[in-house]
Amino acid sequence: MYKTVLVPIDISENELTQRVVAHVEALAKLHDTYVHFLTVIPSYPYYTTLGVTYPAGLPDIEEMKRNTSAAFTEVIKRFNLPEDRIMPHIMTGTPKEQILKLADSLDADLIIIGSHRPSATTFLLGSNAAAVVRHATCLVLVVR
Repeated sequence: MYKTVLVPIDISENELTQRVVAHVEALAKLHDTYVHFLTVIPSYPYYTTLGVTYPAGLPDIEEMKRNTSAAFTEVIKRFNLPEDRIMPHIMTGTPKEQILKLADSLDADLIIIGSHRPSATTFLLGSNAAAVVRHATCLVLVVR
């Protein structure tokens, strides 16, 4: 039923990732599922929309990818899944756009996404989870 599942991971949110683990593992046991893990390195223009300013020397994107890759690999190891069913992806850009883009390109059956720290503007979901729920063309499971 769920052959292709996308699991966006924020490597800086350990508690949120831990909540998602049980859901992903349970689903993978029920189905012959390929799990695509995604982490997104926010691009510099994304930070400016949040009102964040930069110091004079910005880190190199390739260096950020290398540093992220090691941490991302460690996070994925928390999931008890067969190695041949795990597909890691690291992208840059805005998280919600990259999640939706990858889900479409994979023809994902399901997105399992964690949600945290909602604000008054997003009501019950975090902004990335809310955007994914609104715009995804597949099923979305939001873990709170």
